[in-house]
Amino acid sequence: MEQKILEIVSQIMEVPLESVTLASSAETISSWDSLKHMNLVLALEETFGVLFSEEQIAELTQVGTILTVVAKLAKP
Repeated sequence: MEQKILEIVSQIMEVPLESVTLASSAETISSWDSLKHMNLVLALEETFGVLFSEEQIAELTQVGTILTVVAKLAKP
């Protein structure tokens, strides 16, 4: 799951996969804007079969947090 999330973030934010870590965030990835954030949310929902609440969407600004939230919501 972690590797897939890193790949999705890399693809959506248009940055090299090697530069994406669990510490990567909207503050550390300059291309992370509101439109790409929503594209990321949609890609995560589609890939993992989850649906985020508005509060969760607002929290998904760091890769480590994304992993934590997706892991809680993903179906076993």
